[in-house]
Amino acid sequence: MRDVLVVIDVLNHFEHDEGERLLASFRSRADGLRDALERARSAGVPVVYVNDRHGSWVADRADVIRLALEGKGGAEMKAVVPRNDEPLLLKARYSAFDHTDLELLLGELEAERLLLMGGATEGCVVQTGIDARELGFKVTILTRACSTADPEREEVSLRYAEEVAGIRLADDDGELRTS
Repeated sequence: MRDVLVVIDVLNHFEHDEGERLLASFRSRADGLRDALERARSAGVPVVYVNDRHGSWVADRADVIRLALEGKGGAEMKAVVPRNDEPLLLKARYSAFDHTDLELLLGELEAERLLLMGGATEGCVVQTGIDARELGFKVTILTRACSTADPEREEVSLRYAEEVAGIRLADDDGELRTS
């Protein structure tokens, strides 16, 4: 089975309504975020970033990375920015599939299972997982590598993802596979 690690909305400047709570969660779970990236890269699992465009229709890869590094969580961002050879798609909605090229890219990568990480769990991560399941992908959410603005909503959304959408939850690397 061919895995792809999809990194959702980790590049954040935290300048929004729930920014402080999301940043606190991001900081507390930073080890899980870094570990997931390191394990995927070491195992040869493709890493694909899909990130919010933060309301700008002229933002590009460099803008999103720069804003994240210069933002409130800039020090922590250094460990999670994409490498030059890792795609970064921009999105305007919750799901990483909604009006993006993600499905086409995953087809080129021959992805069968998506390992999801990022933030916020209760919004963009779970919505991406649900859409991925609708498209026929196997999905595992790496819970240690996700941040949240609201732990109660996160718990509810993860329970829904698992029990209703058939998404697997893992607190480790999800047993990464390249073939």
